[in-house]
Amino acid sequence: MLIVWLAWRDLLRERFFLLCNTAIMVGILVPLLVLFGVKNGVYNALIGEMLRDPANLQIDTAGNASFTDADLAPLRDWPEVAFLTPKVRGQFDYVNVRAANAGQKGGRIKPALMVPSGLGDPTLPKGMSLGPDDVAISAQLGELLGLTAGDTLQIITQADDRPRQLLLDAQVVAVLSPAALSGRAVLAPFARLDLIEAFYDSYSLPDHDIIGTRDLSERNATYAGVRLYARALEELAALQIRIEAQLGISTSARTRDVEALLGLGRKLDLALGLTAALAALGLGGALVLGFWSDVARKKAVLAGIALIGVSGRELALFPVVQALITALLGLVLSFTFYALAGEVAANLFGQGLPEGAALAVISLGQALAICGAVLVLVVGAAAVAGWSAGRLDPASVLREAGA
Repeated sequence: MLIVWLAWRDLLRERFFLLCNTAIMVGILVPLLVLFGVKNGVYNALIGEMLRDPANLQIDTAGNASFTDADLAPLRDWPEVAFLTPKVRGQFDYVNVRAANAGQKGGRIKPALMVPSGLGDPTLPKGMSLGPDDVAISAQLGELLGLTAGDTLQIITQADDRPRQLLLDAQVVAVLSPAALSGRAVLAPFARLDLIEAFYDSYSLPDHDIIGTRDLSERNATYAGVRLYARALEELAALQIRIEAQLGISTSARTRDVEALLGLGRKLDLALGLTAALAALGLGGALVLGFWSDVARKKAVLAGIALIGVSGRELALFPVVQALITALLGLVLSFTFYALAGEVAANLFGQGLPEGAALAVISLGQALAICGAVLVLVVGAAAVAGWSAGRLDPASVLREAGA
């Protein structure tokens, strides 16, 4: 297209104009890109650190209630629930544990908390599930008992009034990290905790040679509460409120900490949005004046182009084409300087971030959105000058130039 070629040749001839407008763009875009990248990097690192601790997504019912399968069934279908398991009464989830090979491990007995688990439990390593006789233990308990994956753990009840305690052998399939499970804890299928609760309730357990005062067939399936996980941090607060309304019981969760972090992200987004809006106004104003003055300065040249048969509509594209070239050059230089500034900032201030986390991060989608917004802004600014160029009367302009 002739007008594109002419605009390109004119821009090369007047490189100073190109450099000035490019410098304006780079001077405004690079600080914004660095701020945006650092906000993303630091915020993503904080979110990632919070997500690495599954307890931040956990909601536990407080106290002891009495729920049936029908009470809990609706919760399992909620899309914001990632995992749910019933709980036994709080006084029955503490047991004594020891290594099965007491002679080799020293026979140490330690109290531990039994935590109900199941398929999809976020506390477990991804893809792991517990079989009926499997358990996962906390790092602290594993260290105290000298247990590793593959060892056998003995679970012993603490009923003072029973002539015989319930003793269960369990295979340790994982020793969890302190971030996943703290304290002295044993993660076991809910059926194992339900069996222990039945023992404490004096039910007979013939498979374990336990004689009680009640027959196990008379036992009704009721639960004292639920342990569940939200699918996302953003859904935690609303899910906690919904559960309390559905079950009519209070719950505990780290909602305050999560909301504080999410609120920080929203405030940073607002601050960056306002800064970007002010920068866009300044950049747009500078470019409008720059392209307008350039058209005014080149009226004679544009009039000469019009005389060779270029229409007013095509003439209006002259500053727009030059603006697009300027914008593309400015974006390339801006992202190049952003990458360099990000490396310098990471070397100076990135030591406090989690391992592998980048200080400044801009995703491909965000980069494309930024480029699109800048191109729209620049073309919009150039369109004002293009409107002025399209309205030129070649005869009047050349007559004034000759005078």
